[in-house]
Amino acid sequence: MKKMVEKESESTANSKESNLDNKDKSSKVSKDDLVNDEESSNLNINSDFANEDKNVANDLDNKASNTDARLEQLEKEHETLKSQYVRIAADFDNFRKRQSRDNDDLKVQLISKALSSILPIVDNFERARQQLKPENEEAQTLHRSYQGLYKQLVDVLKQQGVAPMRVVGQTFDPNLHEAVLKEPNNEYKEDIVIEELQRGYNLEGKVLRHALVKVSMGPGPDLVSQDAPETDKVDEELNSDENSSEDK
Repeated sequence: MKKMVEKESESTANSKESNLDNKDKSSKVSKDDLVNDEESSNLNINSDFANEDKNVANDLDNKASNTDARLEQLEKEHETLKSQYVRIAADFDNFRKRQSRDNDDLKVQLISKALSSILPIVDNFERARQQLKPENEEAQTLHRSYQGLYKQLVDVLKQQGVAPMRVVGQTFDPNLHEAVLKEPNNEYKEDIVIEELQRGYNLEGKVLRHALVKVSMGPGPDLVSQDAPETDKVDEELNSDENSSEDK
């Protein structure tokens, strides 16, 4: 009986030891598995980090290349816009200058038209001044009043830049003069203005109205006829010399 009890206790002890050994072995196995899992996870993490670093580097390279391309494109666009701005600025400056010239020309045309309509009145004043010959005191008073009005009119024209032409004795110029008559003249050479029929005027250096003039044609036939007898005498002397030589 006693021996059976001892055997059972030994068997339970042995079973307990075997169970402990199995537990130790299983715990060791589980620990090894954990170590292996940690190492594998670490390797996976390291590989993930490496891949991520590569992806980040690739992304940075792509972004840098895209940034360079974008910068080059923006520089080209900047140069294009700059050249367009320069052209537009030049066109606008030319337009402004042309507009200013057109306005000045229009202003001159309007002033010229207005002043040209006044010039016939000035002509009538001058004709009346040449014809009027006041004899009594009343006529002289009227003449002085007339002269005052004429002076006011001339002063207004001067203020507007109008100046009369001086043409007598000048060479005929179609840009300034309009020849109405031509006649021989022994005092003036050909194409010299010998008389002013209607006064011409300038406006700021430009012709406002051409002067109507009479132009010289040079010496007339009377002067040529006076020289003719002398040439005839020379011919007669030459003929007489030839006849005398033939007689000898």
